[in-house]
Amino acid sequence: MDRRGFLRPGKIPPDEEYKVVFRGKALRRLLTVAFWSVIAAAFIGPGTVTTAASAGAGYGPALLWALVFSTVACFLLQEASARLTVISGLSLGEALRNRFRRGFSGAAVLVLVLGAIVLGCAAYEAGNLLGGVAGAVLAVDLSPKLLTLLCGSGAAVLLWLGAPRVVALVLSLLVAVMGLTFTFTALALQPDFTALLRGSLLPSFPSSSGLLVLGLVGTTVVPYNLFLGSGLAKGQRLEDTRFGLAVAVGVGGLISMAVVVVGAAVEPPMQFEALAQVLGTELGSWAGTLFAVGLLAAGFSSAVTAPMAAAITARGLFGTSQHPELWSHESWRYRVVWGAVLAAGVGFGFAGISPIPAIILAQAFNGVLLPFVAIFLLLAVNDRRQMGKEGLNGLWANLATSAVVFVALVLGAAGIVRAGARALDRAPPAESTLLALGVTAAAVLAIPVTRRLVYLRRGTAPL
Repeated sequence: MDRRGFLRPGKIPPDEEYKVVFRGKALRRLLTVAFWSVIAAAFIGPGTVTTAASAGAGYGPALLWALVFSTVACFLLQEASARLTVISGLSLGEALRNRFRRGFSGAAVLVLVLGAIVLGCAAYEAGNLLGGVAGAVLAVDLSPKLLTLLCGSGAAVLLWLGAPRVVALVLSLLVAVMGLTFTFTALALQPDFTALLRGSLLPSFPSSSGLLVLGLVGTTVVPYNLFLGSGLAKGQRLEDTRFGLAVAVGVGGLISMAVVVVGAAVEPPMQFEALAQVLGTELGSWAGTLFAVGLLAAGFSSAVTAPMAAAITARGLFGTSQHPELWSHESWRYRVVWGAVLAAGVGFGFAGISPIPAIILAQAFNGVLLPFVAIFLLLAVNDRRQMGKEGLNGLWANLATSAVVFVALVLGAAGIVRAGARALDRAPPAESTLLALGVTAAAVLAIPVTRRLVYLRRGTAPL
């Protein structure tokens, strides 16, 4: 056999060689999809289940198109982040550190990234654990505090014993569980497939649905997942990475769409208990139990990926290529970061303390970070000196990524304003005002970003 595990030509009959190669490639592709399922596991958490189910409860399948768009947007940004790493050898955190190395800009970027990723992961970790526990409570008669402790302990054991690749493969099983449970439950409800197709392909904005549309995009395109995916892309093949991301993110989008269909079974406002009860009444007790298992899988998988993403981001910002062992997955530095994030989530959940103030601050940070990272990625994959001719974005990729950047700016502006209003205990502005602020921000930045992009493609300007 050669170093890839394939039999050398001449050792088997010539007419059988192609079968061996095909089997080897098929196995590699399968393992690649399982590896990249960590991204789907990361963005399909209790928050995604809540948002998608609320969209179904409030508007039926009418907002499925927003999930189609967010799935495409997620793939574009994840692919750009991974391609940056595969071609340049730099993770997203390392690329940001190299670009903003000194002075005020360097300090600002460090605070922004660390604040959004570490604080954001810690704040949302409580939601991940509480959401997973909410699913477990629907299926078993145990104390929520005990279940929180069990879920947190399980996540800690997996993170302590497993390298990122091992963790990713374990999480792929949870993604499979989520996919089967939500999809099977959605099909059992016998939805109108014509309405599903119309809702998926024809954009519409029912009354008061603007913020929910932004929520569907924002819960799928998550900033810390870009750092997570970039960190995992080191040493990967670009062809396999693209294939794995396309399948994994696509499956994640389909799971979210299945949750919309399931959510349409209840009247708003959507509650997990009410949804499980309705499913049990309409389909039988198995449906409520199946939904509980899916919710538990969503919460636990995100409870593992959030701490891992924080640790990988910190490694990109502070690690050095000269001493990679200092930030290996077995180093105390790496373990302290994910341990702190996990402990914060378990602490909030076990004590019954709402992490709302931390989540508000994290939302404000993420509102700035998402468009910042989206613009940085757009420029980075158009930098001829960094990506070479083969790694540059094409015309259609630039147009699609620019559309994603535009939506990220709208999301960012709306998120900052809403977080500020909540922090001041005031009602947020109307949807039209929030959307107008986002469009204005995008228009202001369009000219300088486009000018820099042209210079970078020519190789005449630094990133």
